[in-house]
Amino acid sequence: MEWVLLGIVILLVIWGVWTYNRLVTSRNRYQNAFAQIDVQLNRRYDLIPNLVKVADRYMAHEKDTLEAVIEARNQAQSSLQKAAADPSNPEALRELSQSEQGLSGALGRLFALSEAYPDLKANENMMQLSEELSSTENRIAYARQAFNDAVMSYNILREMFPNSLIANNFGFRRAELLEIEDPQRREAVEVNFQ
Repeated sequence: MEWVLLGIVILLVIWGVWTYNRLVTSRNRYQNAFAQIDVQLNRRYDLIPNLVKVADRYMAHEKDTLEAVIEARNQAQSSLQKAAADPSNPEALRELSQSEQGLSGALGRLFALSEAYPDLKANENMMQLSEELSSTENRIAYARQAFNDAVMSYNILREMFPNSLIANNFGFRRAELLEIEDPQRREAVEVNFQ
């Protein structure tokens, strides 16, 4: 009887250690996935001042738009630093999401205005920076998807019973998805056949 009880205790300890290690691995995966977002967002932030500098030469009287882009970039960069310090902090991720939405809107206005300046649109530096920014946006979307997939896997593992017993007792908090809304994607497409 003692051997059976001892065997059950040993199995429970082995299961507890195994579950704990799986939770740690899963948490590290989503934190690593966030680090990939961090790399791409910093690349984006590094491109923006160059883009503004090129646009500034052609759009001298559009200072408000250029300043708004730089301000939005600085806000997003600050939010990224907070989120990178603790990717499991839901408030930091919400702040990052909001600041990224603001930056996307400011960049959208910049590109819309650049359409009115043919010399700027045809400028080789502007075309190269626009292409790099577009490529970076695709990388950000991919990294965000990988992060959200890792977060989902972690949360599922964390919330499944009996894993939740270990997760709740050892401080494995729920991770939040990084959702960056693009208001233009939410708008209905208007089709006019006239």
